Amino acid sequence: MKRIFSYTLLLITLACQTQKKTGMPEEQPYKYTNKLIHENSPYLLQHAHNPVNWQPWSDKALKEAQKQQKLIIISIGYAACHWCHVMERESFEDTTVAKIMNAYFVPVKVDREEHPDVDKIYMSAVQQLTGRGGWPLNVVALPDGRPVWGGTYFPKDKWLSALKQIANLWQTNPEKLYQVAGQLAKGIKAAEIIQPNTKTSKFNKETIRKALSFWKQYKDNTYGGFRRAPKFPMPAQYQFLLRAGYQLNDSEINDFVKLTLDKMAQGGIYDHINGGFARYATDVKWHIPHFEKMLYDNAQLVSLYSDAYKIYHLPAYKKVVEETLNFVANELTDTTGAFYSSLDADSNNAQGHLEEGAYYVFTKDELQKVIGVDYPLFKEYYNINHYGEWENGKYHLIKKMSDEAFVNQYNISLAGLERKVKEWRQKLQKLRSKRPRPRLDDKSLTSWNALMLNAYVDAYKTFGNEKYLAVAKKNADFLLKKQLKPDGSLYHTYKKGQSRIDGYLDDYAFLIKALINLYEATGTEEYLSQALSLMQYVEKNFLEKQSGLFYFTHHNKTDLIARPMETTDNVIPSSNAVMAENVFKLGHYYEKPAYIKQSRVMIQNMNPEINRYAPGYYQWLNNMLNHIGSFYEIAVTGRQAAVQAAKLFRYYIPNQVTARTEKTSGLPLLKDRYVPDQTLIYLCVDQTCQRPQTNVKEIVKIIKVKL
Repeated sequence: MKRIFSYTLLLITLACQTQKKTGMPEEQPYKYTNKLIHENSPYLLQHAHNPVNWQPWSDKALKEAQKQQKLIIISIGYAACHWCHVMERESFEDTTVAKIMNAYFVPVKVDREEHPDVDKIYMSAVQQLTGRGGWPLNVVALPDGRPVWGGTYFPKDKWLSALKQIANLWQTNPEKLYQVAGQLAKGIKAAEIIQPNTKTSKFNKETIRKALSFWKQYKDNTYGGFRRAPKFPMPAQYQFLLRAGYQLNDSEINDFVKLTLDKMAQGGIYDHINGGFARYATDVKWHIPHFEKMLYDNAQLVSLYSDAYKIYHLPAYKKVVEETLNFVANELTDTTGAFYSSLDADSNNAQGHLEEGAYYVFTKDELQKVIGVDYPLFKEYYNINHYGEWENGKYHLIKKMSDEAFVNQYNISLAGLERKVKEWRQKLQKLRSKRPRPRLDDKSLTSWNALMLNAYVDAYKTFGNEKYLAVAKKNADFLLKKQLKPDGSLYHTYKKGQSRIDGYLDDYAFLIKALINLYEATGTEEYLSQALSLMQYVEKNFLEKQSGLFYFTHHNKTDLIARPMETTDNVIPSSNAVMAENVFKLGHYYEKPAYIKQSRVMIQNMNPEINRYAPGYYQWLNNMLNHIGSFYEIAVTGRQAAVQAAKLFRYYIPNQVTARTEKTSGLPLLKDRYVPDQTLIYLCVDQTCQRPQTNVKEIVKIIKVKL
């Protein structure tokens, strides 16, 4: 990576030292045609009035670049991205910058949430060039789409200087850029290839313990998370750690997970007024976020806190789930049952200018006036002091301790504190309601909707709230009616009645996972059969046969310089890791040994990467746990099957699948197990079942969750 980056800078520097300066367009007549006004992506529409000749990502834009033999500027971001807005204000709204971009480049704007495949390719290029990535992501590419230079956020002067240098080099010595493009393209393609691992991998608890040592080495014992800033919630990572610590009886990991969950819920990353989590914290104590709220974070955090409640039974965790789902219902839910994508970090301040966090933070005077006589207690509870101060005399609410610890220190009953907190929240909600709201990204993504669908099911299983299940079923109905095509494929996006863009692997992976979970919660076999149908479609159109892994894009998609394959777990688990879980579970439901074997092969082929850096492959490790020790198949049959299954769901049993029916069923796990007038619970391993039981507690006693 370092070598390519240095080589690129050297080429540009030498070019600027030796070439004659070409005429820049500042003195030329200036016209622009911005084509984003016809798009429906909120992010693209935010840029629709820039004086830049923006085009959306399309074959037409690429063909125009090739016809005119112009370099392409590919600028990638998303609607809730704070630094995307900063670069827009500084550079893309500036006519001096726009003249350079329009005269010497074909500028293309990309919503990374609409085109994650494009984002993955050019993010890989920037990571090879600079060793890091982020958004906004800005890349210069040859007319054929191969990248030659890029980075993330650039101040106006650096952006303008770089564009002039690259434009000069393209005019005077394009061969240099072709050399860089060739190197980068090879690196990108190599990064997408997973070689089959011919060595037989051992899946045992020692492998998991070795992986856990990575987290133990870098964990923050004061605030949770890693010892660094910024801090991302990484909810699915903590779901793995929750499971591994529990099954291996590792008290150090157990304590670390609980500490992290406690501190995130107490921190400013959590909205103590309206509920829900921001994307990440900029500091080590989870206090000041970039204030955007993403659907995918909140979905995964609901699942995490729901699972954690089964182990710790802490009221604070239930409260987090309830308040986060209230936030989703109030702010991110459409009447169709679809979920919107995000709320922006920025909103208008009192002067009418976009400002990060303006909707969320308060001055001390505001708080004293609104809270009134309770302010002395309020300021201790939410740290309206040096600990809770942000900047410019503004405060962002953060707690230092649990409610139980607080009442002991301040001589107030827990019930009394809860009443006061409810009153404070209502007062501050009223104050916020008078402020301009953050901008909403109202497009719906199949993958993120499936994550939230899964979250509602997880919350229902843990807390038994029928409203959660109703929301989940409504969203599933939306996805299967609006996003599923007659040929069995999926759309990726939806907005205002229009479904667009062919689905990516993550759309299939997360929807299959959610449908399996929804089947368990409802016993409706159509959900499970639909999951199997989607799996069969993916096998036909996404499979890379040599490795058993799946490409991120359909085999018909040919507009990229490489076909990406997503295997690294990030804030969201990789689509391949989720598919490995899906084939494993469907293999158990439908008695398909080939599926279970495929899951094992997928994990084995990823094992060298897992051993190299475990935190980047946490979902693969979670999958590995399915192959260690006993994995249970639970079948519940009879008139009270739903009641008994609901009782079972209250327990933390990660190493199982559950099937249920109130009548006869042809599903392999249920076939020939229905007995009229009886409700029976069968506990099986590899299709070999113990004597059926009638009491859930007896089943739980038999199950060996520990490794």
